[in-house]
Amino acid sequence: MFRHIFFDLDHTLWDFDRNAEETLHELYQAYSLEALGVSCPHTFIETYTRNNHLLWADYHLGKISKEQLRSTRFSTTFLELGLPVESIPTAFEEDYVRICPTKTNLFPQAHETLTYLHKKYELHLISNGFKESTELKIEVTGLAKYFKNIVISEVIGVNKPDKAIFEFALNSAKATKKESLMIGDSVEADIRGAMSFGIEAIYFNPLNKQKPEDVKNQITRLDELIGIL
Repeated sequence: MFRHIFFDLDHTLWDFDRNAEETLHELYQAYSLEALGVSCPHTFIETYTRNNHLLWADYHLGKISKEQLRSTRFSTTFLELGLPVESIPTAFEEDYVRICPTKTNLFPQAHETLTYLHKKYELHLISNGFKESTELKIEVTGLAKYFKNIVISEVIGVNKPDKAIFEFALNSAKATKKESLMIGDSVEADIRGAMSFGIEAIYFNPLNKQKPEDVKNQITRLDELIGIL
């Protein structure tokens, strides 16, 4: 039935939270955040992760810009943890953006699953990430070899769930809706975005969250795709 499979990158193949956590632990030490008043690295990471997820949700929907996301996520976190404005490390965001995309943690069985699918289907990537970091992540993890087309929202000018980015991706792949499948972790951006455009989608749900009723298909591990595709 399918000839083309479109994957999301962050939180679907590239383990965003694990890579971010590694980076934040390194920066916690490098910036001596304990001495500045951030007494617990785990609370710091949990607070940042919550704020970052909320901001990314707004970015997906076009409510905020790249610049607003990047200028807000750490300042909000530090202020929430009680740091005075004058104590917030000004280069923290810059160092995070430089280091985090070099991390190589993927979800389990990512390479094995993509190797299997690559033999049967044409694979493509649609990412709402930023150009420089997305390209670096794909390079350092060795993912580039699997994908015929890599569509990055910052380059195209629209984010998932906008139908325009799915239309661009299908046109680039010379694919029809009926022969295409989207796989991603974001119910709003990946799954509902794809379904509203008219293509099938599989929700990647590694934390086994409550599945919305309008989402038909889900997996909790990437290698489940080997058994169903």
